[in-house]
Amino acid sequence: MKKSSLLVALLGIVIGLLISLLVQTVGKRNRMLRVGGANWRKVELVLQSIDENYVDSVDHKKIGDAVAAAALAALDPHSAYMPPLVLEESEADLTGNFDGIGIQFNVPNDTAVVIEVIPGGPSEKIGLQPGDRLLKVDTTNIAGVHFPQDSMVRRMKGVAGSKVLVTVKRGPEIIPFEITRGKIPTWSVDAAFMVSDTTGYIRLSKFSRTTETEFLKSCLELSEEGMKELIIDLRDNTGGYLDQACKLSNLFLPRRAMIVYLQGRNRKREEYHADGRGPFQDIGVKVLVNEGTASASEILSGALQDNGRGTLYGRRTFGKGLVQEPFFFTDNSGMRITVARYYTPSGRCIQKPYSDDYDYEVIRRYESGEMFCADSMRIEKGGILPDVFVPMDTTRAGAFYVACNRKATAMRFASAFFDGHKQDLSAIDNYDRLLTYLDRAGLEQQFLAFAKAKDGLVPKDDEWAADKQYMMTQVQALVGRYSKLGDKAYYHLFLQTDDVFKAAMQPD
Repeated sequence: MKKSSLLVALLGIVIGLLISLLVQTVGKRNRMLRVGGANWRKVELVLQSIDENYVDSVDHKKIGDAVAAAALAALDPHSAYMPPLVLEESEADLTGNFDGIGIQFNVPNDTAVVIEVIPGGPSEKIGLQPGDRLLKVDTTNIAGVHFPQDSMVRRMKGVAGSKVLVTVKRGPEIIPFEITRGKIPTWSVDAAFMVSDTTGYIRLSKFSRTTETEFLKSCLELSEEGMKELIIDLRDNTGGYLDQACKLSNLFLPRRAMIVYLQGRNRKREEYHADGRGPFQDIGVKVLVNEGTASASEILSGALQDNGRGTLYGRRTFGKGLVQEPFFFTDNSGMRITVARYYTPSGRCIQKPYSDDYDYEVIRRYESGEMFCADSMRIEKGGILPDVFVPMDTTRAGAFYVACNRKATAMRFASAFFDGHKQDLSAIDNYDRLLTYLDRAGLEQQFLAFAKAKDGLVPKDDEWAADKQYMMTQVQALVGRYSKLGDKAYYHLFLQTDDVFKAAMQPD
């Protein structure tokens, strides 16, 4: 009897377990959501299931932004979702203007110092001057508190017509300026000047909506000064608008010469050719490139190189051969999607391979020795190879130079020097006059004394012998930037120690 009862009990447990498993299995099947491999059903089901089942209320905007960002990031390193603020800043940079107060500043010692007041801008009209220290924006203290530089910029930007109170220190005086924000131009031509009787130099930082206009104006001015050959500096130019790269190429190429062609899964082959009306088809062209030369700047480099219209000097370019198309949402956010690859006239797709450490691929170039030896460059890794390889020179960056750069000693010295020589520097608008002034200013001894007093840095004799030329060129360039010549003086002075530029200046 006891055995029979025990068997019945065990049988009941087993049946109960089987029923439980069956219920769980049936329940699991009931919760199985059917998806397909060639549509977005899974994404829709995830969002729907969150709405129907999540324990708390759902922030749809936050989830939507996260899904959009993750989806685009899974495509390639350059397709991206942009929240409203990021999109606004990106569009302003490439459009060629933004709303703000119109100053350029550095932060050499935890206090922003005005380097340049943009002519015709709101700050110039109200009376801001180079050398002014920025203390407050409205009621926010931004001096001496390690305030982030990008946050300073955002606080000074704003809708044209709105007002901002900027408090500055000028000498012993504390002066509040109420500034009405306005449209501020952002230039893509950083500097343009003659480097010899017949050779002009243009440094181009990006390809914005105004690039062709700026570039053409600079070329015409240099032509009036006797330019027969042009050096275009595209180093660290990260690109921009495709049409601007094509328009610049058109200035130099003969009729029907191919500039670039595009092709993608959903984009038929599209070719761009020169129209033969470019005014500079007869001048010699040399292009300076490096590992930071990317996208639209590679289109211009490749077009000139493949058509035999330009000689490239420097190091292998970045390797971004993709075309991004913008899409905009009604909430002021947007996205850029890679829609095609572009190819140089000879058929080169310069896009480097995607990899897990794509953003750090340039570091691998250092480690492989490519920056120092032409034999280490491999065309299949992407990018455009220069016609004349110029290695990176790290031998002149000695211990004293590195220590000064780490503490921004040269930048802080330039600011302090300007404080004591503001009237003289502000009156200089001629490069030869600037050189004469800098040669007579006794900068070397003053800088060494500043480095010792402020940062406790004293070079050994052998260190100074190695670092002197490079260090003092940097000091002169930073001081010269406070003259009326601005960036034109800065880049002109730096070319004195620029090996890539020196290689381009050699006769063919």
